[in-house]
Amino acid sequence: MDSNRLYSTEVFDTDAIRSPWGQLRETFRYNYLLRNLVLRDVKVRYKNSLLGVVWSLLNPLLMMLVYTILFTILRPNNTIQYFHIFILVALIPWQFLAGTVLGGTVSITQNASLVKKVFFPRALLPTSVMFSQLVNFVLSFVVLVVLLYVSGIGLTRHVLWVPAILITQMIFMLGLALALSAAQTFYTDTLQIVQVGILAWFFLTPIFYPFEDFANTAEMMGLSFNPARLMRWINPMASIVDSYRTVLWGTMNSQGQPVSMDPLMLGRTFVTAVITLVIGYYLFSKTEYLFGEKL
Repeated sequence: MDSNRLYSTEVFDTDAIRSPWGQLRETFRYNYLLRNLVLRDVKVRYKNSLLGVVWSLLNPLLMMLVYTILFTILRPNNTIQYFHIFILVALIPWQFLAGTVLGGTVSITQNASLVKKVFFPRALLPTSVMFSQLVNFVLSFVVLVVLLYVSGIGLTRHVLWVPAILITQMIFMLGLALALSAAQTFYTDTLQIVQVGILAWFFLTPIFYPFEDFANTAEMMGLSFNPARLMRWINPMASIVDSYRTVLWGTMNSQGQPVSMDPLMLGRTFVTAVITLVIGYYLFSKTEYLFGEKL
């Protein structure tokens, strides 16, 4: 046996690894570990489950049914056509966000034993949560496509916008997951704050109502503003959800007829998502070396 190989050691430049760019290079080197973490998360989610992956499909469908009954039967003055599609096309990306943010927040603390014993880029943990949730998104999206055709809407050429919208959403979510997972490692009540925030965020996102329901102007504390425009500025998920709805369901003027979206609007949301990711990754990389001590 080659004695040099037997006693060789791999040397890490700790200063380089501690820098954001060094950590990013290490993350790409460990892509095989990311695949294994995603597979682990998916298997654990459906372990000892009678219906297994079917739960991923039932969740948005049951929520769609509840909202459809509420807003079309119990509130019969609703004028939105194909309301079940209107709801589902927003619920699916929202559940993708909620699952990623909540799971990403605890991704470091729930893997404390792994973090303290094994060297690997810690950013892979919240990233793996996002990709495991992506599996649910894809499965739910397949069901959505089936319902689109059953309802007579189908897919149009505007569906080609979906990959760009999805990438924008994933960049935005990953930035949030990285920042919140780092915060949860130092402050364990972060999860409770996030859970409350997710609930409030849900109602501030046009899931079961359209932007067109807002008045042109509103006033609060003596200040006048455009509610829809303000929501787009401060809530990237509002623009992302509305983008999915526009290219898959349509707008209030074209109900059931998907239309093209404004590239400039998606561009602004993409820039916001990238800024969120840069800030989230920077905060994560600057605190990553302390995770072992805090855990």
